[in-house]
Amino acid sequence: MPRRKPPASSQDRRSAPLGDVFGRTESGPDRDETYIVRSIPGSRAVKTYRCPGCDHEIPPGVAHIVAWQADGGEDDRRHWHRGCWNGRRTRRITRRWS
Repeated sequence: MPRRKPPASSQDRRSAPLGDVFGRTESGPDRDETYIVRSIPGSRAVKTYRCPGCDHEIPPGVAHIVAWQADGGEDDRRHWHRGCWNGRRTRRITRRWS
């Protein structure tokens, strides 16, 4: 008889909503700031954005990251390529915004 995987208990499930709707916190490009980070699936990406990490466009339909400062910076959201956000500590930001 084949073995079966035991059912996951309710304690093993993550409390974060599916697709990190409310975001998660991570350190920012300068390491001294806390950012709220949210993943945007390709199906919800409907506009063209410019990534501050590489200064290239993120076309509609491409999954990416949205990040903003945790201390009231939601109006200053920035859309990043996933790779650029993951490499934010190893290179400088290409584009500075006002």
